[in-house]
Amino acid sequence: MVAAVRMALGEAGVPADAIRCLGVSGQQHGLAVLDAAGTVIRPAKLWNDTETAPDNERLVAALGGPAAWFDKLGIIPLTGYTISKLAFLADREAGNFARIAHILLPHDYLNYWLTGRCVAEYGDASGTGFFDVRKRTWAPQVLSLIDGGSGHLARALPELVAPDAVVGSLTAAAAEALGLSPACLVAAGGGDNMMGAIGSGNVREGVVTMSIGTSATVYAYSDTPVLDPTGAVAPFCSSTGGWLPLVCTMNATNVTSGGAHLLGRDVGFVSEALQATAPGAGGITMLPCLTGVRTPDLPTARGSILGLSAVNMTPENLMRAMVEGVTFGVLAGLHRIRGDKTPERVFMIGGGARSTPWRQTLADMTGAEIVVPVGDEAGCLGAAIQAIWAYGRASGAGEDIAAIADRCVALDADKTTAPVASRKPAYDDAFGLYRARLAQVHGVN
Repeated sequence: MVAAVRMALGEAGVPADAIRCLGVSGQQHGLAVLDAAGTVIRPAKLWNDTETAPDNERLVAALGGPAAWFDKLGIIPLTGYTISKLAFLADREAGNFARIAHILLPHDYLNYWLTGRCVAEYGDASGTGFFDVRKRTWAPQVLSLIDGGSGHLARALPELVAPDAVVGSLTAAAAEALGLSPACLVAAGGGDNMMGAIGSGNVREGVVTMSIGTSATVYAYSDTPVLDPTGAVAPFCSSTGGWLPLVCTMNATNVTSGGAHLLGRDVGFVSEALQATAPGAGGITMLPCLTGVRTPDLPTARGSILGLSAVNMTPENLMRAMVEGVTFGVLAGLHRIRGDKTPERVFMIGGGARSTPWRQTLADMTGAEIVVPVGDEAGCLGAAIQAIWAYGRASGAGEDIAAIADRCVALDADKTTAPVASRKPAYDDAFGLYRARLAQVHGVN
């Protein structure tokens, strides 16, 4: 963070006291635990850590199963959520568990480092598994499943603040480290998907964002809770006062970059392969479950390549199958959120958005226009927009966050991509084959 802020200051060429407020975007679900002295107890367990799958299964059963969780909290915890990481520590690291005095998410920890305050905001908190997404309050009763009702974990929960809140001003040490003024305020910040939503203008109903980075997610803002009793759609809160129904598949550019390396190529081969091949990859389907899958809930699944033949087994087809497998997973998530309603426009962010053929592939699959915000880091832009919002509220002259997003989110006209309607039938067939093979191998669709 120190390096990033100092680099940004240098590139902007502005004096330190020109920065009035900053916001932090951090990866969701990670567990940062501190002791009573505020010292980090152990390295954070991250969002994509699937070794807690048995712990999550045990927790879900202990409360009475998925339906009971949904009834009590409006959400069903999946393996990546924070709560199973606490159960993991209780079961395997008793000494570390006993020292826990503060339970923080990654962006909460950075806010603590910046201001000295332990707080959490609704959006990021809604991905923990111990938060009621309908009432926007902690649900400490489920933590008793881990600490035996002692109240140990409930006492370690941070104070909840609204998404337009100011956490505080920089400590003298943080200000010196960052090269900023101690008068600089710190906004609530949020999880990377919540900040990515703001940074792509996804702050009103009808907007869809697809993020294809290390993980793949799709989400759409809602004014009301979107509750899915199956647990496939995460009914997260937004960091703007609404809700952000979201589907995460976990595997994305890790698949394509790893595949390119395996084939002895660089990541530019992704675009080359898409241009050199036809939709459907000659009948090859990849189920890209390299690190397990969150949706559908397959935390221990591993990847499969199906349909290989002596005719279609080329490096280009294999790479296309990887891209299609990743994108079909996100497309299935879009169907879960919106049903058969095709969005007119989809904001695409993340590393995949840099590839012209990948943008075209997504446009042709969805039948929607694909647009890309200017700049690669929508999450960082979203955090900055939220900081403008919070600073305005604190000074009593704030704009609505939708108006700020309209003013600050610019589209890269060179990356706007229209669908080619004639290609959609071939992609529909390939998507149908993907779903059939997913059902064949893993029993889900």
